[in-house]
Amino acid sequence: MTSDLARGVLPLRPDLVGLEPYGAPQLDVPHLLNVNENPYAPAADVVADIAEAVAQAAAGLNRYPDRDFEDLRADLAGYLRVESGADLTSDQLWAANGSNEIMLHVLQAFGGPGRTVLSFAPTYSMYPEYARDTFTGWVAGRREADFSLDPDVARAAIAEHAPSVVLLASPNNPTGTALPAATVLAVLDAAARVPGGCVVVVDEAYGEFRRAGTPSALELLPGHPHLAVSRTMSKAFGLAGARVGYLAASPTLVDALRVVRLPYHLSAVTQAVARAALRHAPALMAQVGSLRDERDALVVWLRERGLTVADSDANFVLFGLFDDRRSIWQGLLDRGVLIREVGPDGWLRVSVGTPQDMTAFQDALVEVAGL
Repeated sequence: MTSDLARGVLPLRPDLVGLEPYGAPQLDVPHLLNVNENPYAPAADVVADIAEAVAQAAAGLNRYPDRDFEDLRADLAGYLRVESGADLTSDQLWAANGSNEIMLHVLQAFGGPGRTVLSFAPTYSMYPEYARDTFTGWVAGRREADFSLDPDVARAAIAEHAPSVVLLASPNNPTGTALPAATVLAVLDAAARVPGGCVVVVDEAYGEFRRAGTPSALELLPGHPHLAVSRTMSKAFGLAGARVGYLAASPTLVDALRVVRLPYHLSAVTQAVARAALRHAPALMAQVGSLRDERDALVVWLRERGLTVADSDANFVLFGLFDDRRSIWQGLLDRGVLIREVGPDGWLRVSVGTPQDMTAFQDALVEVAGL
């Protein structure tokens, strides 16, 4: 009898059988507005500085990189000091290959079998996958109809499930909703009462796009050693291809992540790219303001045409409601505009692009939806 091994049967984990890998469509169309990228490529002087930094790093690629990337952590602390007024030291920063790996490090350190991670839906679709990959239980509480988070609902969910990790996206993906400081404080207070401890992660991947007056959870780090704030260089910096995410927290929490990270996980090239980009932060951030303006104008435009639009502090807008959102999505794609079919039924999400992208999107939507 031929054995399973001889027949090529693989011992795939039972919970992975039949699953498809995560990923939005990657299509060659004129207007890519589906994955919340920054539409502006780095300027020529930034590209030149990055290229020079990579060339210098390449000369030493026979050696392993600094596994704790002290210089990059110091640069990130300096950036956040300017961007958010956060008084941080380098030992309060951690970095990895995108904020995806940051979240995986958090759940590797604080999740695991017999533990639970709690979030509030609708939210980022990768969160339950992080839980799955670390054998951590996943629980999704509810958001309100306007996608806000009721502090009492959050407190009750934390008391009921006693999670070891709470994930809060602010601004939330796919809705764009930011959390008031009072709501985050309510979650922190409830988490501090969980037996055995509970880490609260505020995922600010789109934090730089928040509207004036919207606070960053970085302001709450003092006095809350169980709080971590995650950021990325993919969005505001326009470095999605570089894959650099980072986290600010107490030194003790950061040290826990150092235990679970793979050796030399952040390459010398990645460190060089990130540090070079941070030297150009003011120039790269200059485009954030124009993207905010485009977003706000898009919200007004959509509402003027009778559509429902979620308030957004991100570089995307969730809008609806459509009886057949798939036909709207397909109609836009047929006209060269790719957006995202994501979120609750009836809703669609569009990333903020250049003025030319936004004009193409609006013209196509008018034609397809009959606005």
